[in-house]
Amino acid sequence: MTKKKHRILLAASCLLLVPCVSLSQTQPSSSAPAAITMQQAVDIARMKNPNLLSSQQNLLSVKAQEIQAGVRANPYFGFTGSNVTLPAEGASNPYAYSLQVSRLFERGEKRRWRLDSARSTTAQTDAQYHLQEQQTVLSVRQAFTSFVIAKAAKKIADDNLADFRHELDIGRERYKAGDIAKLDFERLDLQLAQFETDESTAITNAQQASIQLQALLGYDRLRPDFDVIGDVVPPVVSDTMESLEQKALAARPDLHAAHLGVAVADANVKLAYANGTTDPTLEGEYDRSGTYNSAGFSLNIPIRIFDRNQGNKETSKYVAQASRFTELATRNQVFADVDQAWSGYINARVLSDRYNGHYLDEAKDVLDIAQFSYQHGGLALIDYLDALRESRSVTADALNAYSQTWMAIHQLSFATATEVIP
Repeated sequence: MTKKKHRILLAASCLLLVPCVSLSQTQPSSSAPAAITMQQAVDIARMKNPNLLSSQQNLLSVKAQEIQAGVRANPYFGFTGSNVTLPAEGASNPYAYSLQVSRLFERGEKRRWRLDSARSTTAQTDAQYHLQEQQTVLSVRQAFTSFVIAKAAKKIADDNLADFRHELDIGRERYKAGDIAKLDFERLDLQLAQFETDESTAITNAQQASIQLQALLGYDRLRPDFDVIGDVVPPVVSDTMESLEQKALAARPDLHAAHLGVAVADANVKLAYANGTTDPTLEGEYDRSGTYNSAGFSLNIPIRIFDRNQGNKETSKYVAQASRFTELATRNQVFADVDQAWSGYINARVLSDRYNGHYLDEAKDVLDIAQFSYQHGGLALIDYLDALRESRSVTADALNAYSQTWMAIHQLSFATATEVIP
């Protein structure tokens, strides 16, 4: 087995991954589209994700309710006629026509508070839309990272399998020459199954990660040539937990939505009290009976003895108080989310740094020494196979540590509603 096998992960850690995996398992043609970055994936999702597009239409529908909230009461027009077939003169009951125009006048500034409630509801819905957008961005980033890590694992599995097959060819020649026993060669050959399994698993993981990411980007058809490009080793977050908490308080859409929920509830309290006021209806009337004309008016004022909207007034007050507790709970949750995400990042970062700065190099040295000793008769086959298994395990654990650190960074970005990556 060549020495370059376990340097692949370290090289991938320093360079951007070259596109190497496609769903068709073929090399992309020269006309294949370029691999996209994480930011490009996020931008595509914002434009094409069907769930976000649906929420945008819902936001527009809520905003349209502002128009309805601002309309005024329509006037009423009435026209009646009687005895229209009788002559105007000489009849005891001559023809008569009556024309009425009436309109209800709202009191208590009902229209103002309806508009205030509708506008606050629109602002709250807009904040909720941005929360959904933030959740979608988190899912895209997680799926993108899974695809990048899966591609790195696929590359390592391919190279490991190729190198071990070369090692097995050498073992076969040694067996034919009588340098190793049949049992040792067969045990070496059995190890090939594990490398083939690793490759098969890596292919499946890469395909599934690609499909998941494409679904989030809103692609209606699977693209076999779809590819991404990104770093395997995560960057260092330069912010402190305290600064991230302050950023979250300023940017979190759910906290903003909770604050606007208080505004909606307060407007509904004022509207409930306004709806308890009496709205008079003024009517003007013109009458013509035979050759006589007359005009009149009427004023109708409901006497609100029993129904003064008492129940809705009380309900709105309790809802307003509940919304304030909701805002407080959301604020507390912001701190909890940031602190938990920060804790996850710190622990994941420590582990990935250990692999990147120590364990990978050590595993490579151990395998190189074991390989050299085995090839020169200084190490038993069982010990060499143990070194192989340990090297594969360390490499897989390193990729998992990188993945966990990336996921913690994405969770930090979500918890703060900001870009924490430098």
